[in-house]
Amino acid sequence: MTGSTADAKSLDQPEVTQPAFGMQGTPLNAWQASQALAAVPNISLDQLIPPPARVVVVAPHPDDENLGCGGLLAGLAARGSCITVVAVTDGEGSHPDSSRWPERLLRSTRRQESQTAMARLGFTDSQVEWHHLALSDGQVAAHANALQAQLMSLLQPGDCLLTTWRGDGHCDHEATGEIAARCAAAANARLIEVPVWAWHWASPEDPRIPWRRAFKLPLAARQLARKAAAVDAHVSQLHPDPSTGAAPVLAEGTLARLLQPFELVFL
Repeated sequence: MTGSTADAKSLDQPEVTQPAFGMQGTPLNAWQASQALAAVPNISLDQLIPPPARVVVVAPHPDDENLGCGGLLAGLAARGSCITVVAVTDGEGSHPDSSRWPERLLRSTRRQESQTAMARLGFTDSQVEWHHLALSDGQVAAHANALQAQLMSLLQPGDCLLTTWRGDGHCDHEATGEIAARCAAAANARLIEVPVWAWHWASPEDPRIPWRRAFKLPLAARQLARKAAAVDAHVSQLHPDPSTGAAPVLAEGTLARLLQPFELVFL
């Protein structure tokens, strides 16, 4: 997760320019009262990713994999599954004009944060295969061919491909989701999309959310605890920037929305 929401330009969703509840986003209690969300059917991990399917996780920025599906990943770690993680960018654009977090430092720091987070989810080093593409943060669409070539070289028929939703409201999330969708179709892999920014800008009954293909993955207490610990590994995103006065990228309300006892997936 990097920066703020951007205009959405996906097949599922029209343009989004402002969060539905103002700059702080949709409150957690509004989501908890959502009839549309309550009506979403549950799905188990084995139904979502039947063993022994290979799993490829495509994260636009370091932390998106944990924010969107950290509980799911904790379940895979406990199952003994191996995963491939494609880090599309290094998230170096998360702190513009910062002397505390210049881009070069962010690149190395955020990679390490992601590796620490994976260990907190329960993965051993041998269970995770990393591919760091180092594409420019905020410019994934301009490098679509490079991302597509990398994914097509990794995917096999029957794989499960996890990535951010094509309508998530952030340019990199949407570009990554669109490219992943094309690659999954071409490779005969199963596409699993997760919302990250949509929890911020969407309203509780929002028709722009693809409810018709939504499922909830309930998280056991241990999975949720591991996800919270993994999110805590992204220290660069959790504190104000003293050099610019900017607020944390991952504010308290943002974290509350993303640490619910389930994860929403679109199939």
